[in-house]
Amino acid sequence: MESIEGQADAVFEVCMACGTGIRGYQMAIWLVRAGSHGEYEQKFLQESRVYVTWDDLDLDLASLKERSDLVAAMMERYPEQKPKAIMNWVSQVWPFAHVMQVGDWVVLPLKTQPVIYIGELVGNYQFAAEGPNPYFHWRSVKWIGEGIPRARFSQDLLYSFGAFLTICRIQRNDAEARLKAMAANGWKAESTSTLVQPGKVMTDATDTAGTESVETNLEVLGNDQITRLIEARFKGHALTRLVDAILKAQGYSTYVSPEGADGGADILAGSGPMGFGEQRICVEVKSGSELIDRPTVDKLLGAMTKFNANQGLFVSWGGFKSNVQKELASSFYRLRLWGPQELLEQLFTHYDALSDEIKAELPLKRIWTVAHSEID
Repeated sequence: MESIEGQADAVFEVCMACGTGIRGYQMAIWLVRAGSHGEYEQKFLQESRVYVTWDDLDLDLASLKERSDLVAAMMERYPEQKPKAIMNWVSQVWPFAHVMQVGDWVVLPLKTQPVIYIGELVGNYQFAAEGPNPYFHWRSVKWIGEGIPRARFSQDLLYSFGAFLTICRIQRNDAEARLKAMAANGWKAESTSTLVQPGKVMTDATDTAGTESVETNLEVLGNDQITRLIEARFKGHALTRLVDAILKAQGYSTYVSPEGADGGADILAGSGPMGFGEQRICVEVKSGSELIDRPTVDKLLGAMTKFNANQGLFVSWGGFKSNVQKELASSFYRLRLWGPQELLEQLFTHYDALSDEIKAELPLKRIWTVAHSEID
């Protein structure tokens, strides 16, 4: 039987853990995730750092000379894990200290916003023995502007960004050159988006060397396809119609402002018979791809007074700037923010109660699949 150390070498060599084992080196693009639920995103962005977020991994990776040393250390710290899982973890953690280089780019897809941050590594690997757990390992990064809407990236790039791995190198489909070109063009989309037909899954089963690619998050891929379908069929003011349909499916009576100047509210929604209940909601809908800032949200708070509404809902298809959610904590009981992720969640929850007209424009089918779990 092959030794654990030999397995580690093999995993490192073939890992389309996005090419982390490639022996020659050139400027690289790295996918780094900030927690399975996005729980570390604000720390990454505010501190301009990327971290290895494995719990209890309190050893200096730079002091390890061989990958087999990291294998042994991880097996000691995580005795309940199977060898294959350890191999997978080593293939991600080792490059963070030994392969990534200053000048490489980092791709950080957010879980809490429909945007992707791009940054440049500007510092070498650092180890902080005092932690706190799990922040023992970090590298400085210079974020290149604000988050970039996911819709601006072509589907094949989004497919690569959807890998389940926490840290991996992105190489397929000439990603490095294409991201550089997008940056030079102000992060505009490469070309006009092509509508993905429902049921059609874009796949890229092999990398350029013919090695099997890493497993991709099909839920994320499916949401990206639904997002493109919504963008194609509910452009501009039509997105207000979709939001209105979801509110009606929730049981609200609504009034929709005609297209054009709306006086600060696209939709008025009320609970109870004929909408005369105690809950009165003022709704603003923005269908553009730009991130909404705090002053724009504050305008809705003013409109709530104008329309005698006791609650507000701001729907932004482009999402919100990173500081908006935090700064509006004091308005939690009066205001809700829906980015595309929240809008999709509400759509899926109430889809069966939507009108036949909306279902015809947005035909979706619920499927069951095996949930992803750690490698056996």
